[in-house]
Amino acid sequence: MKVVILAALLATTSTTAAETLAVVGARVHVRPGQTLENATVIIDGGKVKAVGVGLAVPAGARVIDGKSKVVTAGFIETTSGVGLMAIQQEAASNDGDLGARDDVHDDPVHAAYDARDGFDPHGVTVAVARGGGLTVVVAAPDGGLIAGRSVTWTLDGASEPVTAPSAMYAQLGSAGGGAVGGSRGRAIELLREVLDDARVYGRDRAAYERNARRQMVGDRLDLEALQPVLRGVMPLVVNAHAEADIRAALRLARDLKLRLVITGGTESWRVATELARAKVPVVLDPTDNLPRMLEAGDVRDDRVAILAKAGVAVAVSTLGNGLQARTLRQLAGVAVTTGLTWEQALAAVTTVPAAIHGLTGRGTVEKGAIADVVVWSGDPLELSTAAEIVIIGGVVQPNVNHQTRLLERYRTLPPK
Repeated sequence: MKVVILAALLATTSTTAAETLAVVGARVHVRPGQTLENATVIIDGGKVKAVGVGLAVPAGARVIDGKSKVVTAGFIETTSGVGLMAIQQEAASNDGDLGARDDVHDDPVHAAYDARDGFDPHGVTVAVARGGGLTVVVAAPDGGLIAGRSVTWTLDGASEPVTAPSAMYAQLGSAGGGAVGGSRGRAIELLREVLDDARVYGRDRAAYERNARRQMVGDRLDLEALQPVLRGVMPLVVNAHAEADIRAALRLARDLKLRLVITGGTESWRVATELARAKVPVVLDPTDNLPRMLEAGDVRDDRVAILAKAGVAVAVSTLGNGLQARTLRQLAGVAVTTGLTWEQALAAVTTVPAAIHGLTGRGTVEKGAIADVVVWSGDPLELSTAAEIVIIGGVVQPNVNHQTRLLERYRTLPPK
């Protein structure tokens, strides 16, 4: 048995293959609502082999002392710019915001865009987000009426994604209306027309190729990319804040039998019953509590709790801010202060995002789960807590990133 003290383990760099690990003596949140004290998590072959109290540690396993530590599944950011941006204000380094440059993407419909083509698994934001306890991100594009498709990626430098594409992203409200040169009503009208065109295209591609159809809103690649959305196998994630826009999205999803997800959701609390009845999840930032005048002015700090009480599946997210993804745990903590239970807040960054995007085997520390595991110094939803050890797919990840390098470089300034 090889015992590795914490300091040495934190300096470890990622290896190419998973090894046998045993986190011993920790408080383990197996899944939201199921907690074990003084428990052991055994990881082998990239998966959780066993979790329980009093488990024998396999011979030759690397042992991680979990005494006074807290173990959870790695957090999942469900709408992120991680891997798609390096400098938010510099358009050349921002592949997620398709509206960041004025000289391109005048067309408001670019459903064919696949964030996989812009994701950098070694980008500067990847390691920083991982340092905040994130192990998986759904990297999503932004801009226009339909921004395109997201990609799900682990934050371990993997060359291939978990899922690509994973969801289609669109926006209503003033942002969607501005993208189509009209009102908020024009945005929902055009979104419905694009989806109707895609349905017609999918039924008779040959007629489209013969130019035997009327002119359609989307290009051929856009119409093709929307087919999984119309079949209900890919979620349509709609950013909407006003009650009217959320209700319009619900009607659209009902009419076309779409798998709808709402993001933003300033006034989603007003539609909580309808969202729960339609089984539509909501992704929001609980600190985004400023009214959007002339669009969605009725914001409540406790809207997350209202949604959860109504039975809506709620995920907490930074909503595309790749530079702030590391603060995801803090947002979950804020949700607790506004009415969510601690277990619901944990679910909002683990099991709920996993369910929204079909990430089977992720979001828990159960036996058989993929070993995306974080060892925390304390309560992960507290501001002073740190992610001391991050394990992705059974591999201990390096704890060095751009921010830690800057800290070390300027920790001691030269004398004047």
